[in-house]
Amino acid sequence: MTAVGAPAERREGREKVSGTARYAAEHPFPGRLFARPVPAAVARGRVTGIDVTAALAMPGVVTVLTHENAPRLAAPDDATLAVLQGPEVPNRGWFVALVVADSPEAARAGAAAVRVACAEEAHDVTLTAAHPRAYLPEKVAGTEPGVREQGDPEGAFAAAQIQVDVGYRVPPLHNHPMEPHASTAHWDGERLTVHTSSQGTTAVRTTLGRLFGLPEERITVVAEHVGGGFGSKGTPRPDVVLAVMAARHTGRPVTVVFPRRLMPTSVGHRAPTLHRLRLGAEPDGRLTSLVHEVTTYSSRIKEYVEYAAMPARVMYAAPHRRSLHRVVRLDVPTPSWMRAPGEASGMYALESAMDELAEALGMDPVEVRIRNEPDTEPDSGKPFSSRHLVECLREGARRFGWSGRDPRPGTRPRGPLLLGTGVAAATYPVQAYPSSAAARALPDGSCLVEVNAADIGTGARTVLAQIAADALGVPLERVGIRVGSSDLPAAPLAGGSSGTASWGWAVHEACLRLAARLAERQGPLPDRGVEVRADTEGKADAESPFARHAFGAHFAEVSVDTVTGEVRVRRLLGVYAAGRILNPRTARSQFVGGMTMGLGMALTEGSTVDAAFGDFAESDLASYHVPAHADVPDIEAHWIDEDDPHLNPLGGKGIGEIGTVGSAAAIGNAVHHATGVRFREPPLTPDRVLTGLLRTPADAR
Repeated sequence: MTAVGAPAERREGREKVSGTARYAAEHPFPGRLFARPVPAAVARGRVTGIDVTAALAMPGVVTVLTHENAPRLAAPDDATLAVLQGPEVPNRGWFVALVVADSPEAARAGAAAVRVACAEEAHDVTLTAAHPRAYLPEKVAGTEPGVREQGDPEGAFAAAQIQVDVGYRVPPLHNHPMEPHASTAHWDGERLTVHTSSQGTTAVRTTLGRLFGLPEERITVVAEHVGGGFGSKGTPRPDVVLAVMAARHTGRPVTVVFPRRLMPTSVGHRAPTLHRLRLGAEPDGRLTSLVHEVTTYSSRIKEYVEYAAMPARVMYAAPHRRSLHRVVRLDVPTPSWMRAPGEASGMYALESAMDELAEALGMDPVEVRIRNEPDTEPDSGKPFSSRHLVECLREGARRFGWSGRDPRPGTRPRGPLLLGTGVAAATYPVQAYPSSAAARALPDGSCLVEVNAADIGTGARTVLAQIAADALGVPLERVGIRVGSSDLPAAPLAGGSSGTASWGWAVHEACLRLAARLAERQGPLPDRGVEVRADTEGKADAESPFARHAFGAHFAEVSVDTVTGEVRVRRLLGVYAAGRILNPRTARSQFVGGMTMGLGMALTEGSTVDAAFGDFAESDLASYHVPAHADVPDIEAHWIDEDDPHLNPLGGKGIGEIGTVGSAAAIGNAVHHATGVRFREPPLTPDRVLTGLLRTPADAR
C-alpha cells in the first residue's frame, strides 16, 4: 500500500483545532507595537495636509507615519506597494498614514483621530462596454495574446441558422479569507524577520530586499500557517511593507493587521467583467462560430487584466472563433487574482450562453456540450495530454439522475416553489513552476523534507509528506516536513492550482536521489544525517507539446420561492477529471470548497463601486454575503480515474480552483429551468429574482 492515494489526515489539524497553530499576528515579540493604516476618503486627488496632533496625544500612541516622515523605499515593480511615498491618492482607500501604538485598541483610536485634508480631483470609476478609453491589451495572463481570431467569426455567425447573441455581467468580487492580511516585522540590527500571511514567502523576501535595499540573505520571511488567501495573498501586499517600515522607524517589532473593512480596496479583488457572447450553430447543434468579448477594468497605477475570454480558447470546437479582451483604466483600487481568475467569470458567461444555445436548439444541454467536443485544443491545435470532459458529463448525468429531466422550464411547481436543474462544464489549466527541495535521512531512521511551500489550508504538508514517503520507500509516519519559511529551499507560490505539482515534483526528485544515495551507502549515518537537494528548473518550466487542462462537470438543483424570490440550492454535484488524486480526503475538501465559493458567486456575493464616492458599497461581511452553513446543501464531489503521463512525475493536475469554475453557471442555469427567466447578472438575490418573476408573466416564461 502506497502513501500517495491514501486519505491521510492533515498533519497540522490538531494544532489548528487546539489553537496552538500561530498565524502572522500571533508572535508576541517583547516590546511589540501595533499599527493601523488610515485610508484616503477621496476617489482621486492629493493630500494637502495631515493633522496628527490629536492622534499623538492619545494614550498609547507612539508615532504616526505619513508620506512626510516615512522611510523611503526603492521604486517597486508593483505600484500598489509604494505606500506613504508621496501625496498622490490614486483611489479611495489608498493609505495615507499609519498610526503605531502599544495596543491594537490604541492604534485604532489613534487612526480615527488623524485628520487628512485632500484636494479632490475628478474621478471615473464606472465601467461600460463602450467606454471611450477602452483599449486592447497586448498580453493577458502574463504571456497570452489579448485577442485571438481564427477564420471568419463575423461571417460565420451571420450565416448561422441558429444564433445566440447575449450579454452577461459579473460584478466585482472580494476574496475575504478567514485570516485577514497581517504581518509582524522585527529588525535585529540589519537582519529582518517577518511573519506574514502569504501564499509565497520567497517572493515576499525578494520584494522586501529590493524595497529596503537589503541582501536577501539578511531577510527571513515566515508563513507557517496561513488562514486562506484565494489569490489575494499571492503577491506581497501593503501590510508587510507597512510593518517593516514601522518596525524600522520605531526600532521595535510591529504588527499590522488589516481591518476587514479596508481589505476590498487594499489587497486586490476580482474585477468586474462585461461579456458579449455570440454563438452560431447548425440545427444539429454543432458550433460554426464562437465569439467571446470581455470588457473589464484596471487601476490607473497598474494593469491587471481579468482574462475571462481565455476559456473560449479551450472548451468547444468551432471553425470560426474570436476571443477578445478590452481594458479601461479607472480610478479604482487595483484588481488582482481571486480563485480561478479569468476562468470563474469567463465560464459563468460561456456556460450560461451554451445553455441558451441548447434552449434555442431544443436540445439537451449535456448533449450540446458533448456534440462540440474538440479533437485538439481549439486555439493552439495542440493535442490534449488528456481530456475527459465527456466522461465527466456522462458520469455526472448518471449520478444526478439527469435522464429523467423535463427540459421545459417552469414545469416543476411545489406549492409556491419552482424547482429546476442545470448543468455547466468546468476547466482549469495545468501549471507547474520550478522549485527546489531538500531531503535528509537521519540516524534514527526518520527523514526530513524541506521546501518553502505555503500551506494555505489545502493540506500541502500532508500531501508532500505522502509523496516523500513513496519516493523514499518508508512509512508515512517516518517522514517529517518543514514548509513556510524563506530560509528553506526556494519554491514558487501557492496559486494557479500549481502548488502540489511544483513542490511535489522537487520533493519527489530529491527523495528519489536520497534513496539512491542511501542504497549505495554502508554503515551508520553521521549525526546530521545525509542530505540531497533537487531543483526542477528546466523541467517544470519546459515547453510541452500538449495542451494540459483539468476538466469537470457541475450539476445543480434549485428551488425558487415565487413569493420571496429566495433561491435555495437543493443539490450540487461535481465530477472531475484532474489527473491522479494524491489524497482523496484533502482533494474532496478542495472540490467542495470551490463549489461552495461558486455557490456564493451565483447567489450571495457581489459588490458595487459607488460612482460618487469611488468606494465599494459592500466592504465587510455584514454587506458582502459569503455563504453560511445554512446556504450550503449536501455537496457531492467525485472524480474519474485519469492517467496522464504528460504532466509531471506525480500525474496530478491541480484541484484548488476547478471546483469554483462552472458551478455558478450550473446554478444560474437551474434557476432558468425552474422559472423560465434568464438572469444574466449574479448574484441571484431575492430582489433580483422577484423582480424578474414579476416582470415576466408565468404564461410567458
